[in-house]
Amino acid sequence: MSATSPKTFLVCHGAWSAGWAWKKMHPLMQAAGHRLVTPTYSGLGERAHLAHPGIDLNSHIEDILAVIEYEDLRDFVLIGHSYGGMVATGVADRARDKVKQLIYIDAFVPQDGQSLLDLNEAGRARMQELAKSGDGWRVPPNPTPLDTSPADVEWLSARRVDMPIKCFETKLKLQGGALTLPRSYIYATRITPADTFGPFARMTKVDPAWSYHEIDASHAPNVTAPEALMALLQKIVA
Repeated sequence: MSATSPKTFLVCHGAWSAGWAWKKMHPLMQAAGHRLVTPTYSGLGERAHLAHPGIDLNSHIEDILAVIEYEDLRDFVLIGHSYGGMVATGVADRARDKVKQLIYIDAFVPQDGQSLLDLNEAGRARMQELAKSGDGWRVPPNPTPLDTSPADVEWLSARRVDMPIKCFETKLKLQGGALTLPRSYIYATRITPADTFGPFARMTKVDPAWSYHEIDASHAPNVTAPEALMALLQKIVA
């Protein structure tokens, strides 16, 4: 028997991705008695037909806040993966009475007034150039990690779509000041040379306000290491 009481997990997914990318986690969550809610942002995944140049970070924060309201979610665990760390931070700010704890998985951790491109200066020029050379407002997906299985590469590649650049350019506005709820950071240690999330790992590792964890996985453990991710999430929420 699991010692963990049943929890609801709400996922803010990464860029170019969508709720579908968490497919492997649903049976694991169900088996552990938890509920996993994996909505898709406007303009991505099964909502790709809604894409337009005006979609930005705030659109995606609103998407998740609407799910919380209409699904009547409360006392839930909020997960932010990668770009989803930007979204989750905004959601936690605006739904402070509903979010029990916040878990960042290899994610950006913005402060008030920061955009993703502020936090990823190394990638800024390339992303802006890619958007300009394409249709002017969208960035094509980053490559999948090298240790992703051929079957998963095929699955991912068929479904990932270009991302509105405004999502990366929008500066997060916190409405209620700094977050004070329990926060955890999971650093995926199979890094790329850029080590985009290293700075957040180092910051959270030494900050007593955070619980810090590592996973032997590349950037999307929900795809490449679902069992290990499940075990770690169980440990964090126990």
